[in-house]
Amino acid sequence: MKKITLVLLSTVFSFNVYAAVGTDYTQPYTNDQLYFEFGKKEGLVNIVDDFMINLLADPRTRTSFEKFDQARIKAQLVEQFCEILGGPCKYAGAQMKPIHASLNIDKAQFNALVEALQKAMDKHQVSFDTQNKLLAKLAPMHRDIITR
Repeated sequence: MKKITLVLLSTVFSFNVYAAVGTDYTQPYTNDQLYFEFGKKEGLVNIVDDFMINLLADPRTRTSFEKFDQARIKAQLVEQFCEILGGPCKYAGAQMKPIHASLNIDKAQFNALVEALQKAMDKHQVSFDTQNKLLAKLAPMHRDIITR
């Protein structure tokens, strides 16, 4: 039930958070409490490692990741999550829209990506509330990632 609720919440977030509360994923949380709740950089590295394993194992997301440099993607995700969660990192990767433009990602693939992230966070015992805080910051990216 928790997974279904989280998937539904993430889907709702992905379409309503930005408009409803003005959340902007580019604005990190102002303190580092969430960064610590995720286990700091070491915790984020572990979560992102499992996230990538989940993405490559899922036929809905595999093709969007298998032909690219996974080590680079993981490093950039750690950097991005670290900054968003109020950690000391600065994301220096590409903007979401141009990097995803040619990938032809649909809503089902995006939702599968969210599920893969949730599964990784669950494995590392990130609380439901803490997961939702990260998802709320990431949700507005759907506009730049979903291209079909």
